[in-house]
Amino acid sequence: MTFGENLQFLRKHRGMTQEELAEKMEVSRQSVSKWESNAAYPEMDAILRLCDLFSCDMDTLLRGDASRRFGEDSAAYDQHMNRFSAAIAAGVALVLLGVILMLFLGEFFAQEMWAGVAFFAFLIAAVTIFIVSGMNHDIFLRQHPGFVPCYTKEEMDRFERRFPFLIAIPVALILAGLLVMIPMDMHAPSSFSKDQWDALLTTLFLLCLTIAVTVLVWAGIQHSKYGFPEEKQTPAERRSGRIWGFGMLAATAAYVGLGLTMNWWHKAWVIYPIAALICAAFTVLLKKDDEP
Repeated sequence: MTFGENLQFLRKHRGMTQEELAEKMEVSRQSVSKWESNAAYPEMDAILRLCDLFSCDMDTLLRGDASRRFGEDSAAYDQHMNRFSAAIAAGVALVLLGVILMLFLGEFFAQEMWAGVAFFAFLIAAVTIFIVSGMNHDIFLRQHPGFVPCYTKEEMDRFERRFPFLIAIPVALILAGLLVMIPMDMHAPSSFSKDQWDALLTTLFLLCLTIAVTVLVWAGIQHSKYGFPEEKQTPAERRSGRIWGFGMLAATAAYVGLGLTMNWWHKAWVIYPIAALICAAFTVLLKKDDEP
């Protein structure tokens, strides 16, 4: 392919118009049009800037085949990130499923020892997945230094339209689980003891939580896969994000700890709304830091 053909491919692959590229290069649209038709060539400084803009080496841009190279790299990157997001989400799901199985075996079959064995078996599998997938991800990044995701504008727009639903639906599932669990806790059927009924409700809530968290983790990694530019955040917004992340992690650790040590699986769920209220209060206070 010629320089003009490579430039045109890279521009369209990024979803850019000639006007947008001209603005980034600080030249006229006519100059870009001449470059793409091979009627004129940019100066060396402009060529280097084009290489930086499209994450492309000079040899590929001037006399290589950008469509083939970026097509192969993008396909490999997409497959790798799909496997990586699925593996991490599966590892998170295994940890939570281990907690569910431990609770179910311990309460309904009085098999505390086997319940603990089952939990640690799931935990070992999850840790193995985290280590292997994390190391493979590092290897991929080392083998593709400087690679930037090259999705088309249509692909990115399609995912952006789906992303709000991938966040809202799991959150709604967690809230729906709480909404159903609270009233049903007061109406235990005669075929279950109070402890068994509480354990069953907790199991169902944890199942909702497992599905929701798994989808959220997968959606978060998929969002990063597309390389969306990060929005500028104020210092208070960054601190708020860290508070929410730490708060929910601490709530989960407290819930599992109380369940394992005190057998409060059916009571300790209140930690989540309490943690959310505390995080929300800190968020409101931190917003004052942004006020002039």
